[in-house]
Amino acid sequence: MTQLNPPVRLAKESDAAELADLVNYAGEGLPLHVWTGLATKGQDPWEVGRARQARQAQKGRVFVVDHGRGAVAGMTGYKIGPTPVSIDKGFPRLFRPLQELENQALDTWYVNVLACYPEHRGQGLGGLLLDLAEEVAQEEGLSKTSLIVASNNKGAQRLYERKGYREITVTRCLKEDWETDTENWVLMTKQLRL
Repeated sequence: MTQLNPPVRLAKESDAAELADLVNYAGEGLPLHVWTGLATKGQDPWEVGRARQARQAQKGRVFVVDHGRGAVAGMTGYKIGPTPVSIDKGFPRLFRPLQELENQALDTWYVNVLACYPEHRGQGLGGLLLDLAEEVAQEEGLSKTSLIVASNNKGAQRLYERKGYREITVTRCLKEDWETDTENWVLMTKQLRL
């Protein structure tokens, strides 16, 4: 396993509230929209999100930056294998464009979530986590990393470009009843030095 040095550590279940915030930032509000749909009558959608993030933390797939007062930035990722995921008619419509893009990033380590609290942006934390993504990818025997970003998130796109990511393709965002400014999703990849 990749050596983690402070301020980076693996997330714990106790980070669930911060992780839910960070996932919602990264997902341009789509996670909260989904959690609202999953919440039972009278249940707080954030409770759904926190429970989901606690489960992700248990799996050991979430990395956070913590300066001693809790997570201020986080990254979740996973290996995309050599076979595309089938998108049948039962596949949720909102997620179809995202899965279509993931299917074009086979054999990569996919940065599914990368986010930082607004007051901690501009401190190099995103770059630190992207460097970690490359280490994890290489440890997994992969020569590329990938991510998807909203077309209107120009700050994130500039960061990714500075770190060597290049746009591969763009697909239209399906909104249905989700209120968002996001028009398109952009797939970006980075070829790693071996």
